[in-house]
Amino acid sequence: MPAIKTERILGNPAIAVDHAGEGELLVFLHGIGGNRTNWTEQVELFAGTCHAVAWDARGYGDSDDYDGPLDFSDFSRDLNGLLDHFGAETAHICGLSMGGRIAQDFHALFPGRVKTLTLVATFSGFRNFSDADKQRFIDLRRKPLVEEGKEPKDIAPVVARTLIGPHATEAHYQRLVRSMEKLHKESYIKTVEATTMYDRTPDLGGIAVPTLLIYGENDGLTKPDIGLAMASQIKDSEYVLVPRSGHLINIEEPALFNAALMAFLKKHMG
Repeated sequence: MPAIKTERILGNPAIAVDHAGEGELLVFLHGIGGNRTNWTEQVELFAGTCHAVAWDARGYGDSDDYDGPLDFSDFSRDLNGLLDHFGAETAHICGLSMGGRIAQDFHALFPGRVKTLTLVATFSGFRNFSDADKQRFIDLRRKPLVEEGKEPKDIAPVVARTLIGPHATEAHYQRLVRSMEKLHKESYIKTVEATTMYDRTPDLGGIAVPTLLIYGENDGLTKPDIGLAMASQIKDSEYVLVPRSGHLINIEEPALFNAALMAFLKKHMG
């Protein structure tokens, strides 16, 4: 099994990545409360098939923070730089939750650089949520940090509990809590604010690359019908429902997630 290498690439801000393997580039994008370590098992596994990369998005993990507000498309521009760094004209892009929104945005801005899309437990914009659900999403994450003076470690146990499925183990839950405890407070607040303005719903019909959508049966945030609605708008897309899983599908049900992604990629590599 190829050894994982960790390095910081680009600059202003520098972006931390884990990567291993050779061949076509496969990039894993974490969610709004995550970091690159959420994908460690996938980087290890898929390194046997391709060049697998997981990043810390700007303001996350070992990547740098940045000055000023966040334009959500800053993530896409960073991802474009990542492809340049590794000398890849195109890449297979796999994103979970916020990572899936980055993947959609990247396709809209740089369609020629996407070979396949894998959208995991994600949505195309907050129009998919009721006003009450949208407000609950924001209040749970932003209000304690901005109005109550709390730190990410204070909200991590509460937010993690809303994301994990009913069949998840205590180890799964604690792994998510640890991930959220490492959030950079100010960058996280900027990301929460920027993500509410993001909407790529009108662009779904223009996705013309092979696309796989993976959703968890027991995901309370991005319910399976959100994925089905998105799949109906993306021509020739594939939809997989993972039984028992909550929001963190690659962590809660890794065997089923890995099998679905591996089968999809093997059809579209080369």
